[in-house]
Amino acid sequence: MLDWKQDPHRRYNPLTREWVLVSPHRTQRPWQGQVESDDAPQQPEYDPECYLCPGNTRAGGVRNPNYTSTFVFDNDFAALKPDTPLDRFEREGLLIAESEPGICRVVCFSPRHNLTIANMQPGDLRKVVDAWVEQYGELGRHPLIRYVQIFENRGAMMGASNPHPHCQIWSSHAVPNEVAKEQASQLAWGEARGACLLCQYAKLEQAAGDRMVEENASFLTVVPFWAIWPFETMVISKRHLSAIDGLSEAERDGLADILKRITARYDRLFQVSFPYSLGFHQRPTDGSRHEEWHLHLHFYPPLLRSATVRKFLVGYEMLATPQRDITPEAAAGRLREL
Repeated sequence: MLDWKQDPHRRYNPLTREWVLVSPHRTQRPWQGQVESDDAPQQPEYDPECYLCPGNTRAGGVRNPNYTSTFVFDNDFAALKPDTPLDRFEREGLLIAESEPGICRVVCFSPRHNLTIANMQPGDLRKVVDAWVEQYGELGRHPLIRYVQIFENRGAMMGASNPHPHCQIWSSHAVPNEVAKEQASQLAWGEARGACLLCQYAKLEQAAGDRMVEENASFLTVVPFWAIWPFETMVISKRHLSAIDGLSEAERDGLADILKRITARYDRLFQVSFPYSLGFHQRPTDGSRHEEWHLHLHFYPPLLRSATVRKFLVGYEMLATPQRDITPEAAAGRLREL
């Protein structure tokens, strides 16, 4: 009989309809690769050189107001521009390009330079949730915008250029690749089974328990059965919601609470301010109801064995199939213990 805890096997992701290779026995291999430094300097509450701190001048030349709560502004070096004209190029079905207008914004979580989600006060974190809801609605009503992607890169390892607590919002004319895959899967599941994919999945995880990390009245956090990153988690709304604009007041509090809880667990896991990429996946803003969509968030953290050993997708994973060593059950167990 196959030993699911030790023998190599692959697991199916019904959201993306792709597979991930799981090789638990590889956790025993020695590591002689790159070792990261974990001696990042302690950050001050205010940094006069930080372009996101209150009152400072940003790289684009605009001075920040002396904000005291959340602060939202148009990205000075936006990847997408709202005045990009709609156009399309195609030659013989092989050379195809489309223009991509959009709006990019930055959300500063707090005026304090040295905070993270994990150590923010619940009331202040709730203001961040309110800002996300407001931005999703405002940007989604723009006639050119069909998807609003809210995401945070935390830590230099994940490409964050500034440690000040902030996230980005890229709203685009086209629905991005990963979102389009999840949409197609959720729609097909609903049409074939008459039910919501993630509603059913959440019930399975609650019943099984071995991949559950925690829950509150509104959300649950699991290490997905098909997780790729070593300590990847997914935060799922308990109520069937298509996007954050449907959150009740209590659910907004619940979202702030569950984000603070899971990021605190990440920090305790390796005794560092844990690097990760966080992103919301939710209903496109193209005017359709998209009742197939179920609101959820993905955490993709790269740390593998310690604060100094990381794991990115390379080699076989880029050329063939994503692969992980530690099983999702083992990862969830370690997070629960903290």
